[in-house]
Amino acid sequence: MKRLISAGSALALVLLFATMIFAQGNTKVHGQIFDILGKPWGDVTVVLTSEMGQSFTTKTNAKGEFKQNLAKGGVYEIHLINQKANLDFKDKYQVMDGQDTAIDINFKDLVEKAKSGQAKDTEAAQKAAEQANAQANAFKNMKAHFDAGVAAMTDSAQVRQQLAAAPADQKGALQDKVKADGQTAITEFKAAEQGVGTKDVKNHALVLANLGQAYDTVGDYTNAADSYQKAIDLQPAPPYYVSLGTALAKLAAAQTDPSATQQKVADATAACDKASTLDPATAGTCYKNVGIVLNNKGDLKDAIGPLQKAAQANPKDAQAWFLLGSAYTGTIDTKQEGDKVIYIIPPGTAEAYQKAIDADPNGPYAPQAKAALDNIAQLSGGVQTQVGTDNSNTKKKKR
Repeated sequence: MKRLISAGSALALVLLFATMIFAQGNTKVHGQIFDILGKPWGDVTVVLTSEMGQSFTTKTNAKGEFKQNLAKGGVYEIHLINQKANLDFKDKYQVMDGQDTAIDINFKDLVEKAKSGQAKDTEAAQKAAEQANAQANAFKNMKAHFDAGVAAMTDSAQVRQQLAAAPADQKGALQDKVKADGQTAITEFKAAEQGVGTKDVKNHALVLANLGQAYDTVGDYTNAADSYQKAIDLQPAPPYYVSLGTALAKLAAAQTDPSATQQKVADATAACDKASTLDPATAGTCYKNVGIVLNNKGDLKDAIGPLQKAAQANPKDAQAWFLLGSAYTGTIDTKQEGDKVIYIIPPGTAEAYQKAIDADPNGPYAPQAKAALDNIAQLSGGVQTQVGTDNSNTKKKKR
């Protein structure tokens, strides 16, 4: 027989919860955290744990300040965490019951006290200060390498813009510059990754994603895809999936075996599916990138699927619709019927071009889409192939 919870029991729980909230308001801690330079340290996670194991978590503001209500007084362990600087510091403090206790921690002072032997626990203070100093320097060095990698990638992008408009005799030197920038970026991002703290997941993923972009710049799509995947394993983010999908599409375009190409296209599409799940707004870009890569290779048949998804994800994208129409057109087949060659136009070809026009009537793709529709209309009737049906032959027969 099931036991029923009485109204009295439920009411008691509500009252107990209310009492705990009230009690927390009587005992408080507040404080300020300073880094090894003596500057306020913001965005530091502060975890206060009682001897009974009850924990309370808060964060410092831009001024390094924090506040927290506690259930009662006693000895509390304070745990300071900052993933970006790999800060992982612990110490114990007495909190007065029913009062507001101040806890200020200045890592600059800890260093000075440790050097002079004035700290209450010189060895512990020295160790904590050295740890904080090492962590801060590691983050500084990591960021320096990361910034250098970004600078190389920025220069590479500018050179690629020059490359598009450069005369033929200058293209070789510019292409070498793009690759050199890419290799520099790879070296810097690899060095940055070595300096990322094990707990700094967000920055680690960001470094790996940029490393993937650097590999992409030099045409190493295997390592690019691998770096993007590692970034995703740490932090599944839509932009990382978009980059992975594009890199896998480039690998697909490099395949010579049709079955291998189709497998890579499937992998690329799967990455775009993941991006769509996390952020539908990124889906159109991802699928279209895959379609464009395959279109540039001339693999129009494999480009159809991704471009269909790109157009469906963003129905107002005139380019996606036009590229879809072009992919369909590239797969037009023929058959002979009597004295005519009949063109087998894939269903949806004309509709894709028309939607490209509707999406942006005055845009750059509208004239091309209209011309394509006219060509399709002409092909729809077939082409006469019987010899001797032109006007000149007819006139000769009459003579």
